[in-house]
Amino acid sequence: MTPSEITNNPNIYTQELAAPAKKKSQFREIAKRFTRSKLAILGFLIVATLVFMIIFAPFITSHDYAFQDYMNRFAYPSAKHLMGTDNFGRDIFTRLLYGGRISLMVSLISVILSNTVGITLGSIAGYFGGKVDLVVMRILDILMAIPSLIMAIAISAALGGGTFNTILAISISGVPYSMRMTRSTILTVKSNEYVEAARATGSRSMRIIIKHILPNSFAPVLVSATLLIGTNIMSISSLSFIGLGVQPPTPEWGSILAAGREYLRDFWPLIVFPSLCIFMTVFGFNILGDGLRDALDPRLKD
Repeated sequence: MTPSEITNNPNIYTQELAAPAKKKSQFREIAKRFTRSKLAILGFLIVATLVFMIIFAPFITSHDYAFQDYMNRFAYPSAKHLMGTDNFGRDIFTRLLYGGRISLMVSLISVILSNTVGITLGSIAGYFGGKVDLVVMRILDILMAIPSLIMAIAISAALGGGTFNTILAISISGVPYSMRMTRSTILTVKSNEYVEAARATGSRSMRIIIKHILPNSFAPVLVSATLLIGTNIMSISSLSFIGLGVQPPTPEWGSILAAGREYLRDFWPLIVFPSLCIFMTVFGFNILGDGLRDALDPRLKD
């Protein structure tokens, strides 16, 4: 910029200083892209409603999920029992609310554990490569040869039922997918210029992974974790349905559904409402994950 240009246009500095302020933050750009998708908004509303209802379950329903009213067994939906009662006279709506707590808690803890292990191993394999990558990938190939649900069933059968063993089984079965996602992302990110600059300045490998690579790999991992929550809920319900997951009398959607299969032809609320809860939750997390994927994709900025 020449002195004559500054003299002729004294507001040029003001315009240049104001320009960065007009740029929207990255978070606002992501939120804007996210809100463009009606399905993503629907998924967010479903998940938010689910979380709100299970957190504030004691304020939403006045019934005790374990209270048995034998004089009021197999009651159809009414003002007193919104979804009816089961074969022991327990309020189905209350049991589904508290069962959602168990399903979501087990799913979230499993996602955290599986992603912690998967991200650690995937980062090591993707960054160092060579023999380290070869060993880790061979272990990954062995684990991925077994379908995740079959692996969870095998682990649960070996360890027994219960909430803790269910968390352990779901976490182990989810590690291969988290590890594969992290490794592929690391392989893409580690070739960028800022990683090469960090190496040139003498930064240690662990510092480069934690400070430079993982933060720039956050978006795919977040999307994968969101989708994995819905998958885990399906797995948890499946394990409980066949008697290998959360054990009665603790309410869980799969075990509630399993109790109702005996009355499939005679009493539909015991089958329909737990099935709807599982379907809507998995559907909500899946379309929320799809919306996050599109919003976090830098290629969709325009």
